[in-house]
Parts: sequence; C-alpha cells; structure tokens
Amino acid sequence: MGNTVGNVSAAAPKIAGAIFRGDVGTKLPTDAVSELDSAMKCLGFISEDGVTNSNSPSSSDVKAWGNDTVLTTQTERPDTFKFKLIESKNTEVLKTVDGDSNVKGDLSTGIEVKVTTEDLEEKSYVIDMILRDKTAKRMVIPRGKIISVADITYKGSDVIGYEVTVKASRDAAGASHYEYLKATDNSEQAAVSNSAQQVEDNTEQQ
Repeated sequence: MGNTVGNVSAAAPKIAGAIFRGDVGTKLPTDAVSELDSAMKCLGFISEDGVTNSNSPSSSDVKAWGNDTVLTTQTERPDTFKFKLIESKNTEVLKTVDGDSNVKGDLSTGIEVKVTTEDLEEKSYVIDMILRDKTAKRMVIPRGKIISVADITYKGSDVIGYEVTVKASRDAAGASHYEYLKATDNSEQAAVSNSAQQVEDNTEQQ
C-alpha cells in the first residue's frame, strides 16, 4: 500500500462529550461507537490543547568489560494522559480533581469541596474523538489514577481549568489502555457530523 492522504487526520472531540469517567468495574465499551454505560459521567469541555498521551519506553544498557553495550533492556513504559478540564462549576470535574466523597451539593443548593491529602481512587476513563471522514476513535482506560494536578490560576483574562495527568495501570490482559477506530455509517454520522467537519477544516489548513 502506498501513501494515502485520507489516512492523515487531526482529531476533534465528539459533540456529546469527549472524556468520561466512572468507577473501576463499570462495563466498558469494546468498540468505537457503542453507547456508554450511564455510570460513565461526562467531564465536559476540554481546553483547546486536547489530550496528550505519553507512552514512551525507558531502557537501561548492560555493559561488558571495556564499556561495550551488550544488552539493552526496557525498564518501564508509563502510559499517561494529560488534559485540562475547563468546566470549573461541573461537580463531576470537581470530583475528578478532589475525590468523589469530598464534593457535596450542586450549584442550586451550594457546592462544598473539601481539599484533602487523600490519595485519589483509580477510575475508568473513556476518551471519544472524531477523525477525518467521520471516523470515530475511542480510547478506553480500564484503570487510571490522577498522579498530578497543575497549578490552578484565577484571573480575569483566562478560564479556570484543572490540568490533570492520568496514569494508566495494566489490566489482567497486560494492557494499560485500548484504542478502537470505526468508519461511521449513516445511522452513526448524525452524532459526529459537526466534529467531523471541524476535523476536515483543520486537516486542510495544515
């Protein structure tokens, strides 16, 4: 197979939501387009930087007498996802950053957030996006834990956001996350049409 322009793509968030979070053990999808379990809660808008997935292996060299490298072994391959949540009044976002049990109430009655030093629990995450030609892509993280939250800035010229890094752990099959892609058919295209047009526009500009 030669070069195929149609395989080059940018990525846009799915209209109905891009990042979802739920308890570990929640039924997770095994394809790019099936409906998510209602227990997976949408985390709302993400900043324009989108999602950054880092999955680069680290290695260690074994040297022989004379300083020749005789073996290179992989020491680790961390799988992390970084994104910035910008719906700062969304209780699901606040629970993601501070823990489910530390956020109470809603905007109508008043929200209380208790900031503690407790470890955040592992959660399941699903990231939905649309590629060129209305191709759906989904990344599923069965077990992910927030390992860092960037500084939160409050000022009049920028939105309040929570930039988090989620580290994915290996499941029983040895996978830290799964990726699914599917070209959508007519019944599926309605939900992705606006996002797909955005991808087409971005791809043509690059």
